[in-house]
Amino acid sequence: MAYTPQLQITPRLLSMVESVAALRERIQGAAVAVSWIPGLQRDTRARNAHASTAIEGNALTLEQVRAIEDGREPLASDERSRREVLNYFAGLRYIEKRADQERFRHEDIFELHRILAAGVMDQGDAGRYRTIGVRVGLHVPPRPDDVSGLMFELLDWWNTRSRDLSPVLSSAVLHHQFETIHPFADGNGRTGRALALWELYRRGFDTHHLFSVDEFYWEDRPRYYAALDVVRRESYDLSQWLEYCAEGLRHTLERVWMRVQTLHDRTQPRVVLRPKQERLLQLLRDHGAMAPSEIWAALGVSRQGAMNLIRPLLDAGMIERVGGKKTGKYVLRRLGE
Repeated sequence: MAYTPQLQITPRLLSMVESVAALRERIQGAAVAVSWIPGLQRDTRARNAHASTAIEGNALTLEQVRAIEDGREPLASDERSRREVLNYFAGLRYIEKRADQERFRHEDIFELHRILAAGVMDQGDAGRYRTIGVRVGLHVPPRPDDVSGLMFELLDWWNTRSRDLSPVLSSAVLHHQFETIHPFADGNGRTGRALALWELYRRGFDTHHLFSVDEFYWEDRPRYYAALDVVRRESYDLSQWLEYCAEGLRHTLERVWMRVQTLHDRTQPRVVLRPKQERLLQLLRDHGAMAPSEIWAALGVSRQGAMNLIRPLLDAGMIERVGGKKTGKYVLRRLGE
């Protein structure tokens, strides 16, 4: 029996898909033949590796993950956590090299899982469909005997009818159905998110490999799990999940655009944004203007800590201070001003 996803293209979903497409075009247009693309790609790989492993409980920070990518030994890291991150970097390289792949086989899924899960599985074998029953929260995935057939149906849909949908939607459908089947004994979360990314790559949505949507999932994990579960409560109607994933892509692309702006003007100092600086830029985008006291309260840092975050952004021309000495506030500087 063929897999046919159940979904409705709601007005809200259509609006979000259109805004995602517009943001993507803006980023792709700014990213043509510029020397900083490799640096931004490297940053994105670190963010993907950090977020996707952190969702599964890896305690390494983004800076520690960057150290591992650079070949340095991060402080206070255990061997399993380090191995999970190294595996994820290897998995990202695997799908990047195969970004143009048109057809997918079970063997492709086995190899990706083997790379991601090697040496870090609590049960089962890396690169082999499970032979045991599993439970994920309240969800009881299909019986082991049904896994291969269900994966065959999903691969058939991916190879044929997935192109009837926008890549924003097809990647989300692939992600959810893979997690529903839960074909491996362990490591399904990382593999499912990597497959969703692979779909964005092969459809040409993320040509330069600059998007790290897993950060969106990681920053509010309870909401991520709730969004996965709501489909099962709604008789497997994917509509709410698609809206959630489209929101995640829009949020991700807004962040990428902010990073692009830090590198777009080569006359300004380059800034590698720290997570709290990204949060600050997001706050200014949402609120328009914020006083210093509002900033350090929102970020949960001291006055000096807030200034340490603000000064590099001022120097890079990303934000500016407006108003008087006592009443001044910080605002985003618009690109082109």
